[in-house]
Amino acid sequence: MNILWSSNETKYRLIRTILQGIISVIVINLDLIMGYIIIPNELRPILTALIMAILSPIMSELGKMLEEKEAD
Repeated sequence: MNILWSSNETKYRLIRTILQGIISVIVINLDLIMGYIIIPNELRPILTALIMAILSPIMSELGKMLEEKEAD
């Protein structure tokens, strides 16, 4: 699992991007799943990109933390 977060090989970057997309689609469709809030269809692509932009540095920090932990 550590190699997924810390490696810059193409296959691991692709997997991380796919995970970001899956997470953002789940979050964006929570209104359909749960029925609590209504997200207008015009905002869905913008929110998807925003969520992926937020998840990217979070995943990067996870990789750095795991590398530091392995170094200790």
